[in-house]
Amino acid sequence: RFDGVLERFKTTNNDFESAKTEANSIAERFNQVKAKRFERFMEAFKAIEKNIDKTYKELTFTKTAHGIVSGRAYLTLEAPDEPYLSGVKYHVTPPSKELRDMDQLSGGEKTVAALALLFALHSYKGAPFFVLDEIDAALDNQNVGRVARYIKKRSIDLQCIVISLKEFFYEKADALIGVCRDEATSSSTTLTLDLIDRCGPPNAQN
Repeated sequence: RFDGVLERFKTTNNDFESAKTEANSIAERFNQVKAKRFERFMEAFKAIEKNIDKTYKELTFTKTAHGIVSGRAYLTLEAPDEPYLSGVKYHVTPPSKELRDMDQLSGGEKTVAALALLFALHSYKGAPFFVLDEIDAALDNQNVGRVARYIKKRSIDLQCIVISLKEFFYEKADALIGVCRDEATSSSTTLTLDLIDRCGPPNAQN
């Protein structure tokens, strides 16, 4: 009887040691994945954080009688130790204004802030092209001009299809594409006007 109990004890102990070894191995692999997750998250965060202020400054660059002014933007982590488990806060200070929450910004200010974030994300992991649908709807003429100039400046490495009703965007475009109804086929068709071939490259600084 004792031998039987001893045998069961040895079997149970071996199972325990095997389970403990497996648990330690799983914990080690989990910590490795966790560390890699943190590393990749922070790599992306730091790259975007580095570019977002620069991008926002370019989109808000303004010449005034008192000199040149621009806004400021930065990101903060709600949980620095495990940032992927919580949120990322986005802070902007429009030109000549105080720091304020996003929900206190005007529609145009929110649009410019959102574009700065979009382009900062692109600086880390670029997309082949963007489709921007009436991003200028809440923008005044000055901000339309700044955004159009920025997109034109970035056209070397960033292609954008912008759906817009503002003439300033037309002036900065490489080509215009219109959609109209084809009466013969009762379907939509497109018309394309290549402005570079007809007018030469537009000046991004104007």
